[in-house]
Amino acid sequence: MIRNEKEKIVDALHEDFKKSKVVILTDYKGLDVATISSLRKKLREVGVEYKVVKNTLIRRASSDTHVGLIKDHFKGPSALALSYDDPVAPAKVLIAFSKDNQKLEIKMGVMEGKVIDLNAIKALSDLPSREVLLGLLLSTMNGVPTALVRALNDVPVRLLNVLQAIRDQKAPA
Repeated sequence: MIRNEKEKIVDALHEDFKKSKVVILTDYKGLDVATISSLRKKLREVGVEYKVVKNTLIRRASSDTHVGLIKDHFKGPSALALSYDDPVAPAKVLIAFSKDNQKLEIKMGVMEGKVIDLNAIKALSDLPSREVLLGLLLSTMNGVPTALVRALNDVPVRLLNVLQAIRDQKAPA
């Protein structure tokens, strides 16, 4: 590769690192091209980029970003899964894919400035998707005003029931 091309790759990767919410480092040694293409397709479906880049270029691009926290782990064949929106999506896809393909090794990752190991990535993959979490939040937010309206409505209904009972007692007398 020409030096200009390398500089462009490093600059583009540096910008991607700055924008990303989560970056997961994997080792793809032993996987054939068709398998990696299948993984890329699954990741692309959930809005995640999967990049295979030389370790020296990754090290240079990671300077002054949160990905620099794991630069010591850029050894051997390395590929990066980058997500800009949903930090759960790449973890879910990579964990599910690694169960079917034992050769894919998930090394570690960085999520919003914090290093996450394999156990944290597995825990992240167990979380519900972003859409489900937003739905739960909305139902919770909707439940509070509904309960308040029911409670406020209950007071006049009970008063009306008491008045009705008093009227019923006095009516036969």
